Amino acid sequence: TSRMVSMLTGYPVPPNKAIVGANAFAHEAGIHQHGVMVERTTYEIMDPKDVGLDGSNIVLGKHSGRHAFSKALEDLGFHLSKEDVQHAFTRFKELAERKVRITDIDLEAIVADEISSEADEFEMVSLQVTGGTHSAPTATVRLRRGDVEIDESAIGDGMIDAACGAIQRATGVDARLESFNSSSVTGGIDALGDVTIVLATGGEEGSPVRRATGRGVSTDVVEASARAYLSAVNRLARLQSRTVEAAV
Repeated sequence: TSRMVSMLTGYPVPPNKAIVGANAFAHEAGIHQHGVMVERTTYEIMDPKDVGLDGSNIVLGKHSGRHAFSKALEDLGFHLSKEDVQHAFTRFKELAERKVRITDIDLEAIVADEISSEADEFEMVSLQVTGGTHSAPTATVRLRRGDVEIDESAIGDGMIDAACGAIQRATGVDARLESFNSSSVTGGIDALGDVTIVLATGGEEGSPVRRATGRGVSTDVVEASARAYLSAVNRLARLQSRTVEAAV
């Protein structure tokens, strides 16, 4: 009824309107989400179904806890180990600081980007890029390899080029870029950028060509590109390691 009145009068229903507003029966705070999932009446004195809703709405945001996050992953069909959930939850909290609400598509992208069956040789600790109309794009990256942190900087034709150049210097992996694809996972100005990069090594003097694909996801396309580049580098490093082990 409230929606019909809103449509006829031209006045939208305020999100914070009791019972019929978009925020009614919606829970973002971790303690509220946990309480509602354990026992709905803890924070709801009436049943959402009594007013035509399907049920309570668990909104994932920066205040959400691990319990709600894990439940959302299970609802999407992801059954992860505690360690993998922790890795994905860390990325989720980083993204939640930039976006107001996290969608199911965002969650799928986070899981696909973050969860890996093998440990990476290089881990990104931080990335800083600068540039402007009258200054050359410069990137500084800090990577972790085991217990050692590596800092490197590079100048490029653009911020993405500079970021990838800094990673190449820090890892020492001399690879050539064969493919670069960027797309938007979700809509809006805070949309997730999804970048896929293909790197290749070898091919000189009859040496075998090795290719690796990396994927990175972030609201910042430069960071997404850097993550994709580093992901491909890590896969090349694993290929090289397997080749050496096979030779031995």
